[in-house]
Amino acid sequence: MLAPSDFVHTLYDVADHVATVTLNRPEIYNALNHRAYDELESSFRIAHDDADVRCVIITGADPGFCSGDDVRAIMAGDEREGSVSRLTQVKPVPTPAASAILECGKPVIAAVNGAAVGWGMDLSLMADLRIASDKAKFGELFVKRGLITDLGGLTRLPLAVGAQKAAELLFTGDVIDAAQAEKIGLVLKTVPHESLMDEAWALAGKIANNPPLAVQHLKEGLRKSTYGEHREIGSWIAHTLGLLFQTEDHKEGVASFLEKRDPTFKGK
Repeated sequence: MLAPSDFVHTLYDVADHVATVTLNRPEIYNALNHRAYDELESSFRIAHDDADVRCVIITGADPGFCSGDDVRAIMAGDEREGSVSRLTQVKPVPTPAASAILECGKPVIAAVNGAAVGWGMDLSLMADLRIASDKAKFGELFVKRGLITDLGGLTRLPLAVGAQKAAELLFTGDVIDAAQAEKIGLVLKTVPHESLMDEAWALAGKIANNPPLAVQHLKEGLRKSTYGEHREIGSWIAHTLGLLFQTEDHKEGVASFLEKRDPTFKGK
């Protein structure tokens, strides 16, 4: 597990019993490479283990929340990032960062300040509560890359917006704005961009002022009664991604994105 002092792409701070995790690659809308995923996982493991932390806020450095995978570094295997293609790295276990967030015993608030797309939307869904800036946008873009969503989209999205609306968002890859997200129940509320963190801290403060053990048991109860065990579906997702990463359609989805053109999918 990495220590916050070793983080390169993430800021980690604790004040008044609230840990704030800030993805910090603003030049590419906080897209995640392998290192950023490792730092995100470590942040939530640290928060879980820290008795002083009673609530966690996850956000991104403006202008984005998280634009998902860094396509060039991860999906295209850009060697300049010190990375190899995920084709050879997928293991039949849940995404480690997703497991860390879902297993965190402290309530998690997503302060969505901009684009939350692909795994970025999944990240927001793994939080217990979501507050959106009026500049926020949400989109499950995996289908556009010939892939499936992670645990957020498959387990949490249908509970937030209903199975039919979730199907529409997953099957089309459509992007919706903050007003639409609030209307369908994806976010708790939408606030002016400049007020977002104040709203998130105020909510986190309310939670942190309550008895921490009771809050932690409430979260555990919600997880058991509402969300269920994530490891089985997470393993199926990882296995399925291992197959899809090898398809021609996935390669076409990545190539068309990098080349800024419309894709042509063949079902192969």
